[in-house]
Amino acid sequence: MLIKKSTKPKDLFHLGFELGLILKGLNGLLEMIGGILFLFLNPDRLNYIIVLVTQKELSHDPNDMVANVLINLSHSFSVSTQHFGAFYLLSHGLIKCILVFLLWRRKSWAYPLTIGALALFILYQLYRYIISPSWFLIVLSIFDAVMIGLTLIEYRKMRSQPVQLEE
Repeated sequence: MLIKKSTKPKDLFHLGFELGLILKGLNGLLEMIGGILFLFLNPDRLNYIIVLVTQKELSHDPNDMVANVLINLSHSFSVSTQHFGAFYLLSHGLIKCILVFLLWRRKSWAYPLTIGALALFILYQLYRYIISPSWFLIVLSIFDAVMIGLTLIEYRKMRSQPVQLEE
């Protein structure tokens, strides 16, 4: 009777890499959708939506913390914030989707490019964390660091395999 060994650690790294690619791809798509929505969410529309959402709660409790924070945030939302948010989300999401596509296609030059791009994302996220601390930025940076490690492992594994000519 043959007993099949459990999955090798290298296979686990590969599965982790593929799962990470799927998550990065979904994240990139969501960022692009968010960027498109930002294009249509000007300050007047945002204020209108916030008033609609918080109106009932504020009529019951004028000191409601969440409702008041939302109103204050909507007042600080400017056209330049809208444009920056749209540009950032669209470009960030597009870069992620392109890199995921290239990695999925196993383009050897995409691995170092991805590692560099993720490192730049981490630097920017840490910069944003210094300005405005958020655990979300730390979690995102840790995920990007893990993806850098998995991408490096995949790249080394791919480079160590003999070259196969396409037919």
